[in-house]
Amino acid sequence: MYEDLIEKKISSVDVFDGNLLHVKKDEVELPNGRHASREWIKHPGASAVIPYTAEGNIIMVRQYRYPVQQVTLEIPAGKLDLKGEEPLECAKRELSEETGYTAGKYTKLFTLATTVGFSNEHIHTYLAEDLKAGKMHPDDDEFLNLVTIPLAKAIEMVYNGEIIDAKSISAILLVDRIKNKKC
Repeated sequence: MYEDLIEKKISSVDVFDGNLLHVKKDEVELPNGRHASREWIKHPGASAVIPYTAEGNIIMVRQYRYPVQQVTLEIPAGKLDLKGEEPLECAKRELSEETGYTAGKYTKLFTLATTVGFSNEHIHTYLAEDLKAGKMHPDDDEFLNLVTIPLAKAIEMVYNGEIIDAKSISAILLVDRIKNKKC
């Protein structure tokens, strides 16, 4: 099925091998038999979590994101650190590190392919409920402010452009549909 769209890898070269990102340049055979180059980023994958309180608030983090040169408001997230780390375990770890919270209930929302044009990154996203507060313990290179926002306000912030992060937008809109019985 869809064989008329599939590209076949002929060769692959490592262009850059970093701590997080691995840049590849592949030579492919196109469906019409011609050849083309594909530059792409190999990523270990990540998990994200949208903490939802009994009062209808979500807990987010404000942080500076160097690639976009601005402070963003996002749901907690991070890459799969350990070889073979399960996405749910990563989500639990990130929730604890970035917010200090733990959750009694996790529900898988979706897996998002973040930038299909140049990366194989997938973010596994969870809804966390039955929250218990604790102490934040972010990574040494993370500087975060914790922000608690009513879900309705977060929806407004999505639509007025204050929240620009794709994983956060997707999770906020889906949780709104679920919690407000729109689906």
